[in-house]
Amino acid sequence: MTDSPDRPRRVRATPGFFLSLDGQLPAERGSDGRPSRADFEAIELLRAIEEFATGFDNLPRLIPGRDDYRVLISAGQLVFAYTIVGQLARDGSVELVDVEIDVVGLEDPDVDTGDHS
Repeated sequence: MTDSPDRPRRVRATPGFFLSLDGQLPAERGSDGRPSRADFEAIELLRAIEEFATGFDNLPRLIPGRDDYRVLISAGQLVFAYTIVGQLARDGSVELVDVEIDVVGLEDPDVDTGDHS
């Protein structure tokens, strides 16, 4: 089945998706600039839902040979990057099942960038 811009798929997030989100972002915006869960939902998640709704079939497969799992890997506006996994449900809609958020990106002190000056 090929997605069509005039017939977007329904997209819904599962409870597991929100549990994962809850574990990665705070309920309130941090004084260090870390976005809240609501910030992520309002900005990043809405963009991701649109991607899954209109382009599910064009996203990379998460598991080789399994067309029902796709992954969106994106640079964020509020976070450095995020990955969201979507699964095609029996009714043709997409269920968002997992999210991984990178808030820090290349500024992570545990990442060796090779700059030792």
